[in-house]
Amino acid sequence: MIDKNVALYRPDQVADLDRYAIGALGIPGLQLMERAGAHAYAVLRQRWPERRRLAVFCGAGNNGGDGYVIAELARRDGLQVDVVHLVPADRLRGDAATVARRYLDAGGRCRAYDGGVPEGAELIVDALLGTGLDRAVEGPWAQAIDTINQHRSPVLAVDIPSGLSGDSGAVMGTAVCADVTATFIGLKRGLYTGDGPGLSGDIRFFDLDVPDAVYGHRAPAARLVRLDALSHRLPPRDRTGHKGHYGHVLVVGGHQGMGGAALMAGRAALRVGAGLVSVATHPAHAASLLGAQPELMIRGVRQARELEPMLRRASVIVLGPGLGQDDWGQGLFRRVLDSGLPCLLDADALNLLSQRPMHREDWVLTPHPGEAGRLLAQPAAAVQRHRFEAVEALVERYRGAVVLKGAGTLVAAPEETISVCPQGNPGMATGGTGDVLSGVIGGLMAQGLPAFSAAELGVCLHAAAGDLAALRGERGMAATDLIPHLRRLVNPCACN
Repeated sequence: MIDKNVALYRPDQVADLDRYAIGALGIPGLQLMERAGAHAYAVLRQRWPERRRLAVFCGAGNNGGDGYVIAELARRDGLQVDVVHLVPADRLRGDAATVARRYLDAGGRCRAYDGGVPEGAELIVDALLGTGLDRAVEGPWAQAIDTINQHRSPVLAVDIPSGLSGDSGAVMGTAVCADVTATFIGLKRGLYTGDGPGLSGDIRFFDLDVPDAVYGHRAPAARLVRLDALSHRLPPRDRTGHKGHYGHVLVVGGHQGMGGAALMAGRAALRVGAGLVSVATHPAHAASLLGAQPELMIRGVRQARELEPMLRRASVIVLGPGLGQDDWGQGLFRRVLDSGLPCLLDADALNLLSQRPMHREDWVLTPHPGEAGRLLAQPAAAVQRHRFEAVEALVERYRGAVVLKGAGTLVAAPEETISVCPQGNPGMATGGTGDVLSGVIGGLMAQGLPAFSAAELGVCLHAAAGDLAALRGERGMAATDLIPHLRRLVNPCACN
């Protein structure tokens, strides 16, 4: 059975679910609109109970209809309500026309958008544009969105912030920045990645009491994944276990001046439970890395052939943190891939891979949008505008498991539903957090998790550690602030 609280859909799929509820199950569309408006209004009153003066910006279609339902409920409650319309009520059709006429017939106040927000408004409802948007917002619609964003009042978005693509999470020219988004029937995948997390605020989902049969009608396009749902992948350890049972991670990287990247990856692999961790780095860093973390087995290597004894002992390789792209980095890159060992590629290993494309089933690639763009020979901005399509293209071209980093990190693999991690925070936007992630995933692979399972769990562990670190403030966080939290997170039953 599909869990509607984690299933993510494209807007066209949600529209199909809505049509199925109406057509096949006989639920009147007007009833669904009234439920949506009532749920959104309940959120509004719960979140801002003291606000008494409401401006509802209404467009056409069902989104505007939801806005009129909210306006009528607020008017009945004695709030001062002004509807600001972009499309006159007499041009609306269907259920939206019905609820708009009901609001007006009851004495509701309504005016055309004139470039401003009604005087005295303390709260704004954005019911301008729904999920059917397929082109950049222009003209009065864009002006109205900008007017909402420039006002000091908090904003409730109905179903989706106007101007945000419910499919990709990209801004379509301009978009409302909401404090809360009340969304209905099915979760839209664009709310959770790209620009979505920054514009949607607190997302409140309501299924509008449609039967579960509706969700069996369409397979979701993606799914939300959080750490608490994956903890079963780290069962209690056998009391007779020893270090050889938990894998040997080899981190390869740390060119001159970049030894810290390899050190952070190695430390992260240790803290998630790898039995042994070795680091092959530039000789200039060997002594300092050993002093910084004596549990790591450090070896300085000047050329690729010096990797041989380390490769023979390793079970998983993390390749790329601080690797560089000169002859030293290229030599290590080629030798690691020739070894045939399961591996994770990050940073400069991904940049080198873009110059020498190949595919494997047992690796994990962890690009940010810039690296993903190089792997796909397209601009990073194009990747960011179409994150789901980009991660699918990376899987098709390179196979294995792919982690597309960023707000709403995506994890994909052949024959797997794309996972979206909603955890994490802007404090993690600092150098080195990707190196920590590489070590986390590599350490999980060493303990026997398949590539996709390790990538999915690793992303969630990393994000949860970032959220714990951010409790002391997002600004000024460092990548190493995440590492102390990893041990507790991989031992959820341990005493604090």
